[in-house]
Amino acid sequence: MEELFIVGPTKLKEIVKHFVGELQKGLDHEGATVAMLPSFVTNRPTGKEVGSYLALDLGGTNFRVCEVYLEGQSSVRLRQKKFTIPEECKNADGEVLFDFLASSVESFLKDSGVVPTGQNLELGFTFSFPVNQTALNAGNLLVWTKGFNCSNTEGRDVVEMLNEAFTRKGLKVKVAALVNDTVGTLMSHAYNDPQTLVGVILGTGTNAAYVEKIENVKKWKGPKPASGEMIINCEWGAYDEEKAMLPLTQYDNKLDAESQNPGQHIYEKMISGMYLGEICRNVFLDLIEKKYLFNGYLSEELKKQNSFETQYMSRIERDYSADLSDTKMILQDLLGIPNTTARDRRIVRRIVELVGIRAARLSACCIAGLVTQMKKLDGCTVAIDGSVYEHYPHFGNRIKDALHELLGIFAENITLALGKDGSGIGAGVIAALAN
Repeated sequence: MEELFIVGPTKLKEIVKHFVGELQKGLDHEGATVAMLPSFVTNRPTGKEVGSYLALDLGGTNFRVCEVYLEGQSSVRLRQKKFTIPEECKNADGEVLFDFLASSVESFLKDSGVVPTGQNLELGFTFSFPVNQTALNAGNLLVWTKGFNCSNTEGRDVVEMLNEAFTRKGLKVKVAALVNDTVGTLMSHAYNDPQTLVGVILGTGTNAAYVEKIENVKKWKGPKPASGEMIINCEWGAYDEEKAMLPLTQYDNKLDAESQNPGQHIYEKMISGMYLGEICRNVFLDLIEKKYLFNGYLSEELKKQNSFETQYMSRIERDYSADLSDTKMILQDLLGIPNTTARDRRIVRRIVELVGIRAARLSACCIAGLVTQMKKLDGCTVAIDGSVYEHYPHFGNRIKDALHELLGIFAENITLALGKDGSGIGAGVIAALAN
C-alpha cells in the first residue's frame, strides 16, 4: 500500500512541470483540459474600498444573502441570512428558482430595514455552477450540477434571469458582478492582505484562481485591462483527465468508473472531500477479499458506496489512543464490523493516513505550479477555503512539507492562509470594485 500511495519528491516535481504545461495550453486556446477561464476581474482591492454591498451565494443546499460593509483599513463587517432552497425550486422552471432567490433578498432587506430608494443596490452574485462568463456581469449557464435541474435556463445568462426576477418583484437591486467562489476567496483575502495572488478551494470539490498577466492569456480577445492583469479561474479539478501523469491506483480507477462522471475531474477525485473516504473503502474491500483485514468479514454497511465518509478519516487520524478506541468505535458502531483486532485498526489507520497524505501532497503540486507560473517564488499569499483544508488533521502542514520538497528554501516565501467566506465577502469586494 505504501508503494502505491506514497508520492515521492521526484514524482511531485514531474507533476508540477506537467501541470504548468497544461495551464499554458488552457491560456493559449479554448477547449483545453484545464479550462483557464477569464473571470473578467482585473483589479485587486487595496483594502481602502468602503461602502455597503449585497452578496448572494448560490452553491448547493443553502442560499445566502449577505450585506458586506467594507470599512476601509482592510476591515469588514458582515450580516447574513441563510435560506434553504425548497426541493421543488431545484427542478422547476428557472423562473421559479430565480423568483425564490429574489423573494429571499426582499425578505433579507425587510428584516434589516434597508430600503433601496432612488438608486439601485449593487450586488455580487456567487454562482457555483459551470458558467461561460462573457463579462463581469454576464455569463451563460452551461449545465446544472449538485441535484439542480431547472428547465428553460441552460445556455441563458444567469445575471439576466436574476435581474428579471428583481424587476418582477419591483426591487431596486442589480447584479454588478458574477463571481466564481475561488475568485471570491482570492479577492476577499486580498482586501486584508494585498500579497494574496491565489485563491484555492479544498472542500467537497476543489478548484483555484490566480492573478495572471494579460499578455500570457493568448486566447483573450477583449480590450487590454488597465491593470495589465486578469484573474483566471483554472477549473483545475479536471487536470489530467487523460490520466497521463497522476499516480492513479486500481482503487482510484474503480472510484472513477463508479462515479457520476467517469473519466472526468480525475485530479479532484484524488484530493477532495467528496471522494477520499471512498478511495479508502475501495482499499478495505480489496484487503477484506484477500483476508488481510477483519478476517475476511465484509459488513452490509461497508458494501454501500460512499459508506466510509471522509469525516471518519479525520476522526481516525486524530485517534492517538494506545488501542485506537475511536477507530474501533467507527468500525463497530458506524460500519457494523464487530470484533476488530488491534492489527486491523492499525492497518485501517495507516491506509487512511496514506490517502490523506497523498491528497495534501497532490494539492501542493498544483499550488506550486501556480506560483511557478506567476514567477512569484519571491513571495505571495495563497488563500485557501474549504472543509478539507480547515478541518482535516495536518492537511495544511502536509501541503507545506510537500512545498518544501518542491521549492526548497523558496517555500518559506509562500504563506498559506485560511480564507474564510470568499463567496460572501469576496463577492461584495468585487461588486465594490465594479463601480
